[in-house]
Amino acid sequence: MSIFARFTPASVTYEQYEQARQRLEDSGEWPPDGMEYHVCFGSTDNIQVNEVWDSQEQFAAFGERLMPVLADLGIDPGEPEVLEVQNIVRR
Repeated sequence: MSIFARFTPASVTYEQYEQARQRLEDSGEWPPDGMEYHVCFGSTDNIQVNEVWDSQEQFAAFGERLMPVLADLGIDPGEPEVLEVQNIVRR
């Protein structure tokens, strides 16, 4: 079953987000297997991220690779809100 994950950290800048994304891309970890959608939005000093994943297991596996990168950059993503997806409609 697909899941929706919402990250609303206290404060993450767009620069920090881009640094983390670039490190993951450089290591071949981006985009990760199982991530259907990734949406980043917000002001330059208060970024939020929403994602849709194919499964909780794939989300958790990527989290194990992501967390050391975030910690190295001083980013505390907080606890994501994770919800089961009931329906996805694409145009």
